[in-house]
Amino acid sequence: MKKYSSLFLVFILSLPLLGACSDEEHKDHDGVHQASNGDLREQTESAEVIPTFLDDKSENMQNIYRAAAMHQDLLENIPCYCGCGESANHKNNYDCFIHENKKDGSLVWDDHATRCKACLDIAVKSILEYKDGKSIKEIRTMIDEQYKDGFGEPTPTPEV
Repeated sequence: MKKYSSLFLVFILSLPLLGACSDEEHKDHDGVHQASNGDLREQTESAEVIPTFLDDKSENMQNIYRAAAMHQDLLENIPCYCGCGESANHKNNYDCFIHENKKDGSLVWDDHATRCKACLDIAVKSILEYKDGKSIKEIRTMIDEQYKDGFGEPTPTPEV
């Protein structure tokens, strides 16, 4: 009987630890979540409202985030080459900026790109080329060629 009591006590005491290990995100008191990979995520009511984790970032970075949010169709077809496919389970360059688009129009932003020059450069180059009239397929080919050597594995972005 004593053996079972000891096992039960160990089981009860370990429950909080099991819960902490299995949570994908940990919610902070101000609405910012930390994903298991360390990225911060924050939901805002729309693409026009940028997350507070950008408050201390440059105006240029804030503008890149705004532009990325407005170019979902483009950036979901462009891979990222920083290694975030493996480290953060990203599928494309858009994931470096936006974790989720909600049905009500709100966005869950991701701060991954705030720490990654490759993420930012790929988005900026892709958006500028798109505005200059290049097709998504042409941009994809250009990005794949530019980043094929000396960078991380590309995200598993399906072919265009």
